[in-house]
Amino acid sequence: MTGMLARFVRAAFAALLLIGAALAAVPAGAAPLVIRVGYAGIGPGGSKFVPGLAGVISGGRYLEQAFADTPDVTVEWFFFKGAGPAVNEALASGQLDFAFIGDLPSLTARAGGLKTKILMATNARDNLYLVAPAASSISRLEDVKGKRVAQFRGTSTHLTTERVLTEAGIARADIQFFNMDDATALAAIASGDVGAAFGKAIFLTLVEQKLAKVVYTTKGDPSTVTSSHLLVREDFETAHPDLVGRVVTASVKAAAWASDEANRETLFELWAKSGTPIGVFRADYEGQRLDYRLSPLLDALLIETYRYKAAQVKQLGLVRRDVDLDGWFAPKYLHAALKELGLQNRWVRYGADGKPLGS
Repeated sequence: MTGMLARFVRAAFAALLLIGAALAAVPAGAAPLVIRVGYAGIGPGGSKFVPGLAGVISGGRYLEQAFADTPDVTVEWFFFKGAGPAVNEALASGQLDFAFIGDLPSLTARAGGLKTKILMATNARDNLYLVAPAASSISRLEDVKGKRVAQFRGTSTHLTTERVLTEAGIARADIQFFNMDDATALAAIASGDVGAAFGKAIFLTLVEQKLAKVVYTTKGDPSTVTSSHLLVREDFETAHPDLVGRVVTASVKAAAWASDEANRETLFELWAKSGTPIGVFRADYEGQRLDYRLSPLLDALLIETYRYKAAQVKQLGLVRRDVDLDGWFAPKYLHAALKELGLQNRWVRYGADGKPLGS
């Protein structure tokens, strides 16, 4: 019995050694990894159906498909009712790796020391609208002086609104601004509690219902736009550059599909799942090409727009420190994706002056 016990112990010990050797041979990269992706907004009932390029990527499961052959890597999406500020908090606490977010919250986070890298544009040229109740006497931008006006502060429309007012020579002190999220502002316009509201295409919902009218829009001006982008936490990018490349490539694939005019109605139908009527998207994109609005390029115009807004946030007192843009943009992943997918000439590049390069 003693001999049998000894042989059993030796066999068990040998087996443990083999198991240990096998575990040691597994590469560190094979450990399970969850890629956490955030979006500054939320769909109906907390769903993933949101407008914009992020909605195409999440709704079409582009990221999940990119890692379908890598079972140790999974993708989780998080949608934030608190918009950009809430996403920043999640990034700062290490709860997110990537985020689809607007320019202002990213600029303020950058000034506060949050280390991220901008990988590509997602909605490079969103239009800004000023709407007023249909029966209002407000008929032009200047008429908002002395009026109660809704504005969602801290979001990507904030800085565009400020630029529009500055270029029109309208002082902020001349307007009674009220900080409201989109849902609250929509209700306030419909009820007449405010005289006007600045915001994105969601406000065309009231126009479609004939409860409001468009007083002013930035449509057609490539320099005065609201912008959003895909960014990654710097430490994640340093640790997993290969995964970052795959996320960007998948996102560029989505941008190529969304930029195809043959997909216009299908695209709007997908976005309509966000709860916004399809007619709103048709009106917002009327007269504008999809590849103009949904370009992923980090071109000279986009970077110049961010430089302007970086100065704005300091001037407006939204941050105490200068926003350092040096090293913030990381276009190498985008360039690699465009080359891999054969899309180097798919989108028009714009110069800092707002004119197409080569025109």
